[in-house]
Amino acid sequence: MVSLRALVETTGSSEVTIRRDLRSLEQENLLNRSHGGAVLPGGLTHELSYLQKSSVAADEKVAIAVAAAGLVQEGDAILLGAGSTTQAFAQQLTGFRDLTVVTNSLLVAEKLAGSSVEVIVTGGTLRGSTFALVGAETERSLADLRLHRAFLSGNGLSVDHGLSTPNVQVASSDRAIVSAASEAVVLADHTKLGVDTMCRTLDTDRITHLVTDWRADRAVVAAFRERGVVVHVATKVTADADTGAGSTG
Repeated sequence: MVSLRALVETTGSSEVTIRRDLRSLEQENLLNRSHGGAVLPGGLTHELSYLQKSSVAADEKVAIAVAAAGLVQEGDAILLGAGSTTQAFAQQLTGFRDLTVVTNSLLVAEKLAGSSVEVIVTGGTLRGSTFALVGAETERSLADLRLHRAFLSGNGLSVDHGLSTPNVQVASSDRAIVSAASEAVVLADHTKLGVDTMCRTLDTDRITHLVTDWRADRAVVAAFRERGVVVHVATKVTADADTGAGSTG
């Protein structure tokens, strides 16, 4: 649950505006209002569809994607997990000339199609709600790979619980992605910070970089830094940034 006071402090909006927005989100079945705040429907096990996720913090996700592209150089070989944030990140990689991306996301692969990026798609069972490939075949296809960095999103991220997701298969596949990389980079907008869902994907101590946005709670950001995580706070970007940043190397 997130409190009304916390939402006011985090967003800088008025209580009247927050209440109006909560009513709107509840009408779309994206949350349940409660006394003094709101909670996700279904609690720890609830997972939004891709379309629902893509409409939440859209500007912040673009900013995070632009900032995360600064962690990629020409000649890199990286892994991208599934999610609306990693899809936005993929858009920022389309201008690279010498880059290999391994992904279990059909949406990420689609974003990179037609670019000079070499795309390797894992095997696996398709989850229609998120367009992600998961399961034993996904994990087998990643087992023998060793790449530089893995870029992951998730449904929740807290200092104590780490990165998490409501789905067991997704968590297992994401752990296989992380195991194939030397470093783990988490892309998480402010709405995910301080949130725990059922299945832990990644311990906080395994996270090398966290890329979040300007609306992130400062105390949470400081707590991650105290645990040794390098935190990058993205600033708001212009509307044309989602056309692809090109090479940052």
